[in-house]
Amino acid sequence: QLQLVESGGGLVQSGGSLRLSCALSGFNADYYVIGWFRQAPGKEREGVACINNIGGRTKYADSVKGRFTISRDNAKKMVYLQMNSLKPEDTAVYYCTGDRSLDYVCDGRPFYWGQGTQVTVSS
Repeated sequence: QLQLVESGGGLVQSGGSLRLSCALSGFNADYYVIGWFRQAPGKEREGVACINNIGGRTKYADSVKGRFTISRDNAKKMVYLQMNSLKPEDTAVYYCTGDRSLDYVCDGRPFYWGQGTQVTVSS
């Protein structure tokens, strides 16, 4: 069992920065691979970034590479997504996700999902 709670979304101007947080809870929460997905109305779900349980391996979508950074602090049971140089096309609901498999989180459909947090980037 894994519980995920996102926070940190909001309204920001193009070129600005925002940091999303994901609080993990449940048995052995630090064992899970964690990822960030996003979805805008009428658009397909997109995997943004993922990180393994230890934190030494990460992967990013080409659309955010060089601008976004995923990290985790297992002592605090927290995962973060630092978003810099934001663009209007980054506007979406961002979800924190988790699973035991790198394949599911980074390349597929993870089992656990948070409630989501809205990110809006204005031009």
